[in-house]
Amino acid sequence: MKPVMVVAAGLARFDLRRYLVGALLWMPFSVLPLLGGVLLQQLFDRYAVSPQSALWLCVAFVGVEVVRGVSMVVAWTYGDWWWCAAATLLRTNVLRSVLTARGPAATRLPGSSGEAVARLRDDAADAVELVDEVVGLVGSALFTTAALVIMATIDPVITVVLVVPMIVVGVLSRLMRRTIHRLHLRARVLGAATTAFVGEIFGAVLALKTAGAEEAALRRLRELNARRRDAAIKDRLATDLMDTATGATVEISIGLVLLLGAAAMRRGEFTVGDLALFTSYVSWLTALPRTVGAILYRLPQAAVATERLGRLMAAHENAHDLAARTPTFTPRKPIPPTIPARGQTASGRLEVLEAWGLSVPGRLEGVSLRVERGSFTVITGAVGAGKSTLVRALLGLQPVTAGTVAWNGEPVDDPGTFLVPGRVAYAGQVPRLFSETLRENVLLGWPGTDAHVERALELAAFDLAEVEDALDTVVGPRGVRLSGGQVQRATAARALVRTPELLVVDDLSSALDVGTERLLWERIAADGPSTLLVVSHRRAVLDRADQIVVLYRGTVAGRGKPGDLLDTCPEMRRLWQEEDQERGGSSCS
Repeated sequence: MKPVMVVAAGLARFDLRRYLVGALLWMPFSVLPLLGGVLLQQLFDRYAVSPQSALWLCVAFVGVEVVRGVSMVVAWTYGDWWWCAAATLLRTNVLRSVLTARGPAATRLPGSSGEAVARLRDDAADAVELVDEVVGLVGSALFTTAALVIMATIDPVITVVLVVPMIVVGVLSRLMRRTIHRLHLRARVLGAATTAFVGEIFGAVLALKTAGAEEAALRRLRELNARRRDAAIKDRLATDLMDTATGATVEISIGLVLLLGAAAMRRGEFTVGDLALFTSYVSWLTALPRTVGAILYRLPQAAVATERLGRLMAAHENAHDLAARTPTFTPRKPIPPTIPARGQTASGRLEVLEAWGLSVPGRLEGVSLRVERGSFTVITGAVGAGKSTLVRALLGLQPVTAGTVAWNGEPVDDPGTFLVPGRVAYAGQVPRLFSETLRENVLLGWPGTDAHVERALELAAFDLAEVEDALDTVVGPRGVRLSGGQVQRATAARALVRTPELLVVDDLSSALDVGTERLLWERIAADGPSTLLVVSHRRAVLDRADQIVVLYRGTVAGRGKPGDLLDTCPEMRRLWQEEDQERGGSSCS
């Protein structure tokens, strides 16, 4: 089964009762015009004979239309809940996969957050629209079948002629399917690119101003938007042509009824009431080809959506996982997460973390590492040596082509979902804060108290007196209201508050002055996690190391204690000398 059909079936099944009830609620709206046409036929045929009975037929006709209108409102309201829940299901499954599925997520994410948002917003809606269109199919099919039977008993020839335009519309929809798929894919891709660039402009206002690049950025935005507009117009034109062709069948059919009916009426074979019935049925007979046409052009659009959403899923997941049944709404009383007791992990407390033969094409080649409990291990090397890549590969955040990671001698199948708090906490090279309070940025949903947050900030050498509202300080997008050093220390506090077995830090102190850096490492050494794996070239860190791993162009150039490496590793001596020169230059300045 094609992925788009798997997703469509999953969306229909995830809340099948509500989906079927919604379809049944639409049934009166689709089927009641049958009764309305018969009432019109009787009304016009009896008016000259019995005006009083015709009056009651008018009342009955109005009553039918009122019931149909009420059923439409009820069905629409009820169906909105299912529609929103179905779209949320897709978005939830994508986010679940990105955040928790095995394997690194970085390889699946698009180039910008704007592109990801566009997929979650637009592509999820396109997939749901396909399933939603099917709701009206049964009612339209029932009406069409019954209406054709009634009309055929009155005049078979006119009935057969009315079917021809509907067949033409179905064939046209089939022929346009590939074109609609191609145009819709291009419109979605260019729309996402424009959305992504707008987001990047807002995130880089300062860079654009300082570079004098405002006009260049706007020019680029105009170019992207022009391409997006052209693609969107072509996409909309293709779907509107389908709608127009389908709608034209109504006018053609009414014309045929008038032409053929006039001759039949002259022969006395076709009454005014029959004409009224045929005319009222003609517009509703197009509901079936309209619905089928909508499904046929929604199908390629949903296929594009399924393909784009599927790229965000893990390699081992497929369309079944994209539409898997998942709770889509938060309960009234959220279930608090549990904090793993320090040292009480699934495979026991950390004794040793090992990696053998980690390889990343173009970045790492057969690197091995051993971190024992209670040790302070530092990974150092020149810029581009592979330090951050090694740490990310070790933690399952970077895809590897070879290598094994083991916790206490037991191989870890998926480091990305195993080496997490409270086993391991990671403070990355590029800090990432949200436009929330300092408290929220440290906890990120972790169930800690203010006392836990304050202790973590103290370990990270973050002085709360430096910020206006202490823990309630809103740090702004990406922490713009904090200094670079405060952002890094807040990131460190986020890792520390989780009291991990192993603290992994990637170049944490690059924005810290010497005094603050020394204080931070003193506090972590005294009261922080007992086992540390740190990426750094700073002397304050190297001096504390029990073991230093020196990388050179993705391979291990040396391994051992600082004093021994200075005697045996030329790359370590070079780095040490460069550090001396930097310190000497900074002190002279």
